[in-house]
Amino acid sequence: MNLKHTLKNPFQISFFTLFALAWLACSNDAGVSGESSPDKRATSERSTEVKKEETSPSSWSPPRTEERVNERLSMVENQIENRGVDDQRVLEAMRNVPRHWFVPLFRRGSAYEDRPLGIGGGQTISQPYIVAVMTQALDLEPGEKVLEIGTGSGYQAAVLSELTPHVFTIEISERLAKEAADLFQEKGYTVIQSKAGDGYQGWEEHAPYDAIIVTCAAPYIPPALVEQLKPGGRLCIPVGETFATQQLMLIAKMEDGTTTSRNLELVRFVPMTGDIQKQ
Repeated sequence: MNLKHTLKNPFQISFFTLFALAWLACSNDAGVSGESSPDKRATSERSTEVKKEETSPSSWSPPRTEERVNERLSMVENQIENRGVDDQRVLEAMRNVPRHWFVPLFRRGSAYEDRPLGIGGGQTISQPYIVAVMTQALDLEPGEKVLEIGTGSGYQAAVLSELTPHVFTIEISERLAKEAADLFQEKGYTVIQSKAGDGYQGWEEHAPYDAIIVTCAAPYIPPALVEQLKPGGRLCIPVGETFATQQLMLIAKMEDGTTTSRNLELVRFVPMTGDIQKQ
């Protein structure tokens, strides 16, 4: 069809020409299918990460539910508070995070018992008391950055996110890492950044950290984790032989880079796997 014969008015020609040019420009930018170009996707991912980094404690509202709230309150009163955990922010975090969200469906009846529970692949979710002890030992301030080694089901990371919106967590099991990431997204723990990987080397991209927590036992303290601590930073880690009783240790990094340590209590954790076993 000839536009010159169909559209007698020259203003009509200009309008349709401009419309067509604008449509072509949009199509070239976004793609006719509506998918972003690789550069656009990369920009979007970077923007999301920056947004998470900039979340302030006052703007972060952790998920809340009334599900099994009485069991959570009882867990804190009978299993945690009366055993020496007295940091009120930690106790409130334990009251608020629904542990049953992070327990396999067939074990949810036992979610608020004070014991570790299997989550598959030889991994466990730590008992509530130990989660509280380790969280208290980190002495997190609002807005500090914390790294967790051993995401597991995601419960410890969720507790940490009650204290600061800057939580990073690594899980060596790809299955568990994906399940935890999906759960964080589903339940609204949007400030937690997670990935599948070997936690022995830490997560250098986001270092340095104010605190690091390790939820699996290492035969010695991984040097990379100490390096990625800020001066004044704290590292809580169970140290000892595989499948034996280990010592839960708190490492503090001094301003000059040296460290001090103290033993908190005897524990038993599943072993750290990956590169640490090759050393």
